[in-house]
Amino acid sequence: MELAAAHPALKAFMCGSLSGTCSTLLFQPLDLVKTRLQTLQNNAKPGAPKVGMFRVFIHVIRTENFFSLWKGVSPSFVRCIPGVGIYFSTFYSLKQHFFQNRAPNAGEAVLLGAGARTVAGICMLPFTVIKTRFESGFYNYASVPGALRSMYETEGVRSLFSGLTATLLRDAPFSGIYVMFYSQAKRALPQEVTSAPYAPLVNFSCGVVAGIMASLVTQPADVVKTHIQVSPSHWSTADAVRYIYK
Repeated sequence: MELAAAHPALKAFMCGSLSGTCSTLLFQPLDLVKTRLQTLQNNAKPGAPKVGMFRVFIHVIRTENFFSLWKGVSPSFVRCIPGVGIYFSTFYSLKQHFFQNRAPNAGEAVLLGAGARTVAGICMLPFTVIKTRFESGFYNYASVPGALRSMYETEGVRSLFSGLTATLLRDAPFSGIYVMFYSQAKRALPQEVTSAPYAPLVNFSCGVVAGIMASLVTQPADVVKTHIQVSPSHWSTADAVRYIYK
């Protein structure tokens, strides 16, 4: 009853936080493997064969342990639980303010998603940096507060916001493209499909397709972001792009 009586923006925040918790716990191993794959170039020898996702999975389990696949889940929780909540509440507020009486078109959906993600991304950036470092395996932080303190004392406050440009170049387009594809895919489906008992499966399928399309577009920015945030030398976005290209 208390949730039903809450402000819609607050309900969006709470539901977003719950979904962030579930998705973080479920997909953290894939996130860790993605980070390891993106940072392999740091130690790879010229002409060395490419390492695939499955080999990284096995390597982590053999050299560390099975639960090491969830390394970085603490900063992921700290980042995603409020971060997804901020995203959904901001998205709802923007939609209500600008599109109260109509559904946004494709271009407007991109701006909505990008705007909400920009706000959430900036707010949670320090925890995004810590999450990336936990997953990389290059740092031995004992806890999230310890990582914050260590980075601040040894590298300065700038390190907590490293990769801001690359992060926004990934997050804002990703969310904008995702919202556009998701909303347009649902709009293209017949009414009887979206209101049928298997509507949740339809929504899930639309979300998967939208996520794949958005990931393909923003993957280069994601790689650049990872390299910047793992490096303690405070690369610029241009420096990271040149390093990866070479």
